Amino acid sequence: MIGSGFQNLLKIPELKKRILITLGLLAVYRVGVAVPVPGIDSAALADMFARAQGTILGVFNMFSGGALERLSVFALGIMPYISASIILQLLTVVVPHLEQLKKEGEQGRKKITQYTRYGTVVLSLIQGFGIAVGLEKMGVVLIPGWPFRLMTVITLTAGTAFIMWLGEQITERGIGNGISLIIFAGIVVRLPGAIANTFRLLSTGEMNIFAVLLLVGLMLAVIGFIIFVEQGQRRIQVQYAKRMVGRRMYGGQSTHLPLKINTSGVIPPIFASSIILFPATLVSFIDLPWMQNVADALTPGNWVYELLFVGFIFFFCYFYTAVTFNPVDVADNMKKNGGFIPGIRPGKRTADYIDRVLTRITLGGAVYVAAVCVLPSILIARFNVPFYFGGTALLIVVGVAIDTIAQIESHMLARHYQGFLKQGSVKGRR
Repeated sequence: MIGSGFQNLLKIPELKKRILITLGLLAVYRVGVAVPVPGIDSAALADMFARAQGTILGVFNMFSGGALERLSVFALGIMPYISASIILQLLTVVVPHLEQLKKEGEQGRKKITQYTRYGTVVLSLIQGFGIAVGLEKMGVVLIPGWPFRLMTVITLTAGTAFIMWLGEQITERGIGNGISLIIFAGIVVRLPGAIANTFRLLSTGEMNIFAVLLLVGLMLAVIGFIIFVEQGQRRIQVQYAKRMVGRRMYGGQSTHLPLKINTSGVIPPIFASSIILFPATLVSFIDLPWMQNVADALTPGNWVYELLFVGFIFFFCYFYTAVTFNPVDVADNMKKNGGFIPGIRPGKRTADYIDRVLTRITLGGAVYVAAVCVLPSILIARFNVPFYFGGTALLIVVGVAIDTIAQIESHMLARHYQGFLKQGSVKGRR
């Protein structure tokens, strides 16, 4: 069935073109990761990151796809764009002008996207300057001074702006969400090297076979659990009343309103990581004892980091769900089309009922995301795994893969081609 699905890909010119564009742009991104910023002692930088495995720098390096450890032109990765998106979405709730733009449809969204780009550039300038100064203090710069700082700031800011453009082009002309796919590519490309390094440690006796088997079993169990929950839905029955339009009778059918258990997807752990990583990374470059204690407390595996991480995950699960799904608008649209939930009055009562159900399942979704992201990371830290591929990475990889395959499936089914999976095996395909 999967083989026939891949054969059908070649029969749809538009879909084949989108996939090739996506792969080509991701290849451009990976080439840019290998282009270093001038003026860096590469040997000293590599030694520093070899000691930083499992720390804040190791996690940040994972999200940048290995670009930070090389200090390439894409060293900042896509995190400034994500941070700017968080700030704009928070401001949308409290600033009337932004809230009005959000309600204006496509034109309003374009304006908010433009503000997000400006915010990305500002954050990139700040982070780029912090990295340049921090690298000088760490002694990995060949010729320190303002020329190096200015060159580094401009180079890193331009690299982040280019990644942002690549992500937008993938979303518009390719297949899947461009920003998510860039993060996905950065994580997956490090997996072969991590596996090879694990086998090396196994052969030298630094890791035992029991720990490796337990790690592999844990990853497979988490992947299966993620796929199971991501496909889960809470279906609310909706009945449409019969009505006469001219001489024809319309309505009368029964359908359902699907609510995903994890409505926010991979956004909460990405947003939570970016918020924790941004100050923690800047703090790690400041040579003050109490500041260093703060950086150590915000290291993955530390209870302070994990507690903050869980708190931010819960916050963004509810926040992103509230931003993307409005029960009042759904209830109003149902009422206009003659739809109602059996036993619930249309209008405000329906909106309150949907909001109550959504609040309950979002709690379950937040617990699921927090458990997947935190528990494997704690266990992996205790086994001293030589790479960071914890629950957050697994959630991002599996979630992005599911969303991308779903988009490919929709393109194929819209043109009456059989997809990768059997009909009805994926919930919601009907």
